[in-house]
Amino acid sequence: MKNTIVSVGSKFPEFKKISVVSLEKGNEFYDITSEDHINAEKWMVMFWWPKDFTFVCPTEIAEFNKKTADFADRDAILIGASTDSENVHLAWRKSHDDLRDLQFPMLADTSKSLAEELGILEANEKIAYRATYIVDPQGIIRWVCINDLSVGRNVDEVLRVLDALQTDELCPCNWVKGEATLA
Repeated sequence: MKNTIVSVGSKFPEFKKISVVSLEKGNEFYDITSEDHINAEKWMVMFWWPKDFTFVCPTEIAEFNKKTADFADRDAILIGASTDSENVHLAWRKSHDDLRDLQFPMLADTSKSLAEELGILEANEKIAYRATYIVDPQGIIRWVCINDLSVGRNVDEVLRVLDALQTDELCPCNWVKGEATLA
């Protein structure tokens, strides 16, 4: 299987997927679309993990959750995603202490259609790589980072890149919010 990754400058693919948004009975699920962040005039940060009920994935999900307010302060909608079903997501949230109080949706790409269109499916198991997309309010991908299955990502780096993109200026290596840009 050859991956053709949808990358920077491309329009993020259209989608409508069910997600887990709550543990409250009757309010667990909600449909998310590719238009939600555009209609809200916000940035979207979508991060993917390979499998629920694994070891590295909850460390990343918990860290993104700790930074939810930081993403909101930057007018960004945060969405977590994997190819597991909404029922598996819900069961995992209920059973894992670090996932019970998530403040962002867990998107279920059970058909694997979105992951496949993004080009982020691992060849053998057909699970998503650890991909992170930053998408601007017009629906254009502005940053992509993909890690192999065994390596967790750095959430502070995602925030740093989001800050840099939102300046719409030239940002040098290791630039952080508050420092001078090059333009």
